[in-house]
Amino acid sequence: MKKTIKDPSLLDALIPIVALVIMMGSAVYLFADNSSYGPNQIALLLGTGLAAIIGMKNGHSWKEIEAGIVKGISMALGACLILLAVGSLIGTWMLAGTVPTLIYYGLELLNPSFFYAATCLICAVVAMSIGSSWTTAATVGVALMGVATGMDMSPAITAGAVVSGSYFGDKISPLSETTNLAPAVAGTDLFEHIRYMLWTTIPSFIIALILFTILGFSETNAASLARIEQMQTLLAESFNLGWYMLIPLVVLLTLAVRKMPAFPAVSIGALLGGIWAIVFQGDVVAGMADSADSEAIGTLKVVWTALFDGVSFSTPDENLNALLSRGGMSSMLNTIWLIICAMSFGAVLERVGLLKRAVSAILIGAKSAGDMISRTILTCLGTNLVTADQYMSIVMPGRMYKQEFEKRGLNQLNLSRSLEDGGTLTSPLIPWNTCGAYMQGVLMVHPFEYIFYTFFNVINPILAVIYAYLGIKILRLEPPFPSSEDKGERA
Repeated sequence: MKKTIKDPSLLDALIPIVALVIMMGSAVYLFADNSSYGPNQIALLLGTGLAAIIGMKNGHSWKEIEAGIVKGISMALGACLILLAVGSLIGTWMLAGTVPTLIYYGLELLNPSFFYAATCLICAVVAMSIGSSWTTAATVGVALMGVATGMDMSPAITAGAVVSGSYFGDKISPLSETTNLAPAVAGTDLFEHIRYMLWTTIPSFIIALILFTILGFSETNAASLARIEQMQTLLAESFNLGWYMLIPLVVLLTLAVRKMPAFPAVSIGALLGGIWAIVFQGDVVAGMADSADSEAIGTLKVVWTALFDGVSFSTPDENLNALLSRGGMSSMLNTIWLIICAMSFGAVLERVGLLKRAVSAILIGAKSAGDMISRTILTCLGTNLVTADQYMSIVMPGRMYKQEFEKRGLNQLNLSRSLEDGGTLTSPLIPWNTCGAYMQGVLMVHPFEYIFYTFFNVINPILAVIYAYLGIKILRLEPPFPSSEDKGERA
């Protein structure tokens, strides 16, 4: 006899979501900025179990629910492979001197007359090259905060510039975890996702730079830049720097422009970085090799290790060591762990109908593309507020709205861009969010102080909503679905 499946009630849909919010909030309270390194995963799995129990209460079998989990996880496997390749690329590009060269030239841009704008630009260059807003803020950001103190400049504005630049670079870097996660959840291509984001990201960043320049007009101090010069000197002493060290980056960008899929493109970039390390950074590689090995074996082991476990440098500057000592596939395992747990939670909500029930309540009255995109961005912000985790602010709304965008004839690139506009960028603005807590810890400025100066993070979501309601760069599926009530709007 076939088992009857009951439609879930709104209470059914809210129970696992509210429970997850409470557990995630407890994780942040108990473990602070370490909550994303295990506690959140446990909360997600417990929430998954609670959702499964509700599903079985309504008539779904465990076998059916398990199949949904497997399907949900499989959707993220492409992103997991890309993340592993990205980890390898970071490791070999550090070893090859590609990233150190980018940092060195980025520091050249610093000018006391335009300190805030330069701070934002430098952090953007570094974050784009390494794909991490957190590492950028904790290293170059900390150094720039120290320079600001010496110049008697505003720590709140400087922190706002660091956060703005770090998240701009993180957002458009193919090395970034969130930049890989958003298209994976929405079902879009990584490089197409980045190209489409530029329509809202570049104007927002330009406006932010203009505002930082205006704020800097009143700052006339010309204090010593010894800290920055010291970092440049250490980079020059530690690596063979030059324009040719940027060739791996040029190759990767060329492959991206030619629309090669992200996984093979990034893998080629990682392998090319290993070759560049052998050819141009012989002294660096030799210094990391085991003295008991022959030159050839030692070189092979160092490059191989960079691919799977990253690199570790030992210069006289601890901040520089923290900036450069990273990468390897192993560095991405925690993110993959989080993705698997988050996708499991979303998959169960979707499989047993809880997700659909929750979305139907949120989407009441949503008719136009502007309604869909604005509600997605607000949902991402709300998820950041209640779950205190930027990964959840991408995964949960992405899973919730994926089918709804398709039903309304909207290309999934609209969704993936909105997930980053609303999820990635608002996370450091919330003090109890892991990103906000982390930024406060490293910059020593409360988010409620620097939020007024994180121009990029605030302007970008607003500009995205304006674009949506004006019909600017809104991609549609061809042909548009008849049910779309705003099909006359075109980019």
